[in-house]
Amino acid sequence: MSRHVVAAVGEIPPGGRKLVTIRGREIGVFNLDGEFFALINRCPHQGAALCRGEIVSRLEAPLPGEYRLAKQGAMLRCPWHCWEFDIRTGQSWCDPNDVKARTYNVTVEPGGGPGQRALRGGNGERLGRAGLRGNHALTGAGRVLPVGHHDDSFMDA
Repeated sequence: MSRHVVAAVGEIPPGGRKLVTIRGREIGVFNLDGEFFALINRCPHQGAALCRGEIVSRLEAPLPGEYRLAKQGAMLRCPWHCWEFDIRTGQSWCDPNDVKARTYNVTVEPGGGPGQRALRGGNGERLGRAGLRGNHALTGAGRVLPVGHHDDSFMDA
């Protein structure tokens, strides 16, 4: 598995996202309260640009007439058919047993210069977490690369 720097941590504010293209694949990187997660920008339902959808909360109703917001700002709604996915896991809310968006690991690691740290992301079944703030960078997953370095080997097929 290879790694790739794709952003400085400050480029993705809490509640924000950044779309990056690595080896022809668009990936959305999300900051959920200082933790970083990554999803393929393709809805598994019918192929829409999933990561361009609205970031929403999940509405739960434990009993008729009782509603509460859960997972505030941690769900992604597909712009085509409004299917919703958990940003942390890629799990579909519409078809949780059979449909899941592909996720990528994201971690914080030392960057290319003194005092720099990097968020690293790579292909994987489970998402990693990163909770560092400040002068860090986001990377893909192998060797440490300096912020802004381009390496097409981020995604292994």
